[in-house]
Amino acid sequence: MSKIFITRKIDEAVIDELKKSFDVEVWDSEDEAVPRDILLEKVKESQALLTMLSDQIDKEVLSNAPLLKVVANMAVGYDNIDVQAAEKAGIIVTNTPDVLTDTTADLAFSLILATARRIPEAAEYIKKGDWTSWSPYLLAGHDVHHKTLGIIGMGKIGQAVAKRAAGFDMDILYHTRSRKTEAEEQFGAQYKSLNDLLEKADFVLVLAPLTDETRGMIGAEQFKIMKESAIFINVGRGPVVDEKALIEALENGEIAGAGLDVFEKEPISKDHPLVAMKNVVAVPHIGSASTETRFIMMKLAADNIKAVLNGEKPLTKVSV
Repeated sequence: MSKIFITRKIDEAVIDELKKSFDVEVWDSEDEAVPRDILLEKVKESQALLTMLSDQIDKEVLSNAPLLKVVANMAVGYDNIDVQAAEKAGIIVTNTPDVLTDTTADLAFSLILATARRIPEAAEYIKKGDWTSWSPYLLAGHDVHHKTLGIIGMGKIGQAVAKRAAGFDMDILYHTRSRKTEAEEQFGAQYKSLNDLLEKADFVLVLAPLTDETRGMIGAEQFKIMKESAIFINVGRGPVVDEKALIEALENGEIAGAGLDVFEKEPISKDHPLVAMKNVVAVPHIGSASTETRFIMMKLAADNIKAVLNGEKPLTKVSV
């Protein structure tokens, strides 16, 4: 019977379905990642891995896996997996695209609203008992409607955010590898060079995947181009941004604030410089974290494993 190792606790219904046909072992923790030595041990005897974005499936792991046929990553991104090494070894890699598009777009727009309108700061203001009177500029933030949103990375999530922005009567600019005529036609989005977008946008939203080309693409030079009133949002990948440059831009008033779901190194601690800033809303990589979407992601990863182990075509194979 083929063996599956799941690197984090997932829904029992998904596990039970796999157990009907396979030998399934789970690293039974919701909070703690599987230790590296245990992963290296378990992969030796596994035909399939169901992994999280935090699991590094590199050449060492793959070369230690003589029986491995499939790695099903429970995420859209797969920069945690050496896909080229997997392909050379004849191992299929799958991900979970599309099913989390709207949920992640909701979170992206939530960060825009929360940062602009200082929602976490205002909630904490009441909790600390500081609300003793009212004044015209008490916790006054910035409007979102009728402002300009610049989207870096206009994939499916970017287009879903553009749809939401259109409902707020925002002007939408975007920069991506290739023009998205459907977004231009549906939402009035305008394609711009990166620098032009940075110069004009009131909100800059990064949704770009992490590649050799995008790593560090937003740094000190880019923050200097942005408006001093601009708010920076990152729901893509942390290393796309030079975090030191972001901190300096916030400290120096080069930009007005930031809403962040991803960071250069995760998880960050409560002592991280960004956490202490009142003009930063930081959340722990929860872009797709709704109960409905996470279950669908788990099931899709499991269905990919079932397909491969049964000699069928995977549903969402990653190609290099």
